[in-house]
Amino acid sequence: MRVLCLVMALFLLLAAPLRAQDRFETLAAGLSGGFGAQVETVERLGALGDARALPLLQALGEGRLQKRADGTLLLEQDGTVVQAVAGTPAAPGETVRINNRVRAALRGALGRLQLVAPQEGARLQAADGLFRSRSADNIPLLEQALAREAAPLVRARMELALAASRLVAADEAARRQGIEILSGSGSAEARSLLLEARAANPALAAPIDAAIAAIDARLQIRQAAETVFQGLSLGSILLLAALGLAITFGVMGIINMAHGEMVMLGAYTTVMVQEGFRGVPWLAPWSLPVSVPAAFLVTAAVGVALERGLIRHLYGRPLETLLMTFGVGMILQQAVRLLFGAQNREVVSPAWMQGTLALPGDITVTQNRLWIILFALVVLGLAVAAIRFTRFGLEMRAVVQNRRIAATMGIRTGRVDAMTFAFGSGIAGMAGVALSQVDNVSPNLGTGYIIDSFMVVVFGGVGSLAGTMIGAFTLGIVNKLLEPWAGAVLAKIAVLVGIMLFIQRRPKGLFALKGRAAEQ
Repeated sequence: MRVLCLVMALFLLLAAPLRAQDRFETLAAGLSGGFGAQVETVERLGALGDARALPLLQALGEGRLQKRADGTLLLEQDGTVVQAVAGTPAAPGETVRINNRVRAALRGALGRLQLVAPQEGARLQAADGLFRSRSADNIPLLEQALAREAAPLVRARMELALAASRLVAADEAARRQGIEILSGSGSAEARSLLLEARAANPALAAPIDAAIAAIDARLQIRQAAETVFQGLSLGSILLLAALGLAITFGVMGIINMAHGEMVMLGAYTTVMVQEGFRGVPWLAPWSLPVSVPAAFLVTAAVGVALERGLIRHLYGRPLETLLMTFGVGMILQQAVRLLFGAQNREVVSPAWMQGTLALPGDITVTQNRLWIILFALVVLGLAVAAIRFTRFGLEMRAVVQNRRIAATMGIRTGRVDAMTFAFGSGIAGMAGVALSQVDNVSPNLGTGYIIDSFMVVVFGGVGSLAGTMIGAFTLGIVNKLLEPWAGAVLAKIAVLVGIMLFIQRRPKGLFALKGRAAEQ
């Protein structure tokens, strides 16, 4: 008797996959029938939760499903035709036609079936689809999918989809559970769902209102955090653009109106490096890192030529220096137009700088701007280290404090002037590398940042790198905080007026630095 029972159990275990296979084949055969049979079959296949139905229904929606006269289904894949269930090669048949009712059923069924897809992206897309097309019928499927889901992002989206489906369930306890989960999501979509549910569920108005208030608080915190990040992003760009100017203007006392053109030259150096690396596939991802030292060297060389050829004859004559550097800036712009043309040039960001990054609290930031913030801080740190801990920095500080005594100590002041101007111009070139990632490269690229750079330097304190950093980030955040209320143009005007009033009270800025500029 025991042997008979063991034989029967073994037979049932072996027959179970066959029965599942026969059931799937029987259901799938209905896709070759009329439109009504197709709708019923699609819905039953979607409810079955069998992953084998996913490519079958996708082919039906894309017009790649065929049938024979005997009802056998065929699947077209990459120009070849195979039997839909067996997967063996077959002769082509007649394309299975569908109507709008079948397409509507397909959307729901595909959303359910993609919950069991092996690809994480497909499951995430299915969860998003079920969140938008909420239905109480999806609750069992989502509960089963959550039980076996391991990816944190997909689980979070499935939980939201399950909460949205419970929100339209007949059971009030399920609806309350859905309201509680949605209140913790902090998404605008969840808020919209709760607003719709409030009209359909007057008895649940109080918990829905509390959930909406919780979501509004989360959205305000998220918006404030994203605004601060945008301000930091703008501040990092201002810091890069103003850092070189803080050295040439703040330390040397030179009003360099060609500083924006140094930024532009750095951006065009990035374009040239990328074009040079384009023909070597393994070097292409390194074009941006290589552009940083290349831009520094190119703009530093231009800065040395400008200082040795023209500026050294105009020390102590700030008005003449201003007019001369303004003319040099126009010459550089025209030279770039002749060499590269007046049209905008685009620099492709490397893969590791593309896309967005999700921070805690559903705060999304763009990766390229996050890298620019880090790059600005690194450049600032290198500039401070060069000034504080190198012989060049020591000589530069000595010349700034007392030029005559520095000369009597054997310091070649003319050489220090040239190196200081080259250092500031080189930093402006590195700013151009960063700007090429957020803006189109054109001959006028640096013109829009020269006034802002002067505002940052004056506000932070002439010659103070710490003041330049604080001033750049302060102006960037204030500008972004004012933009939603006043608009971009009025926000800039308000910032300019605020700086003018501040300078009236503190003419030396936030951090005053003694030096040649302060003595004049």
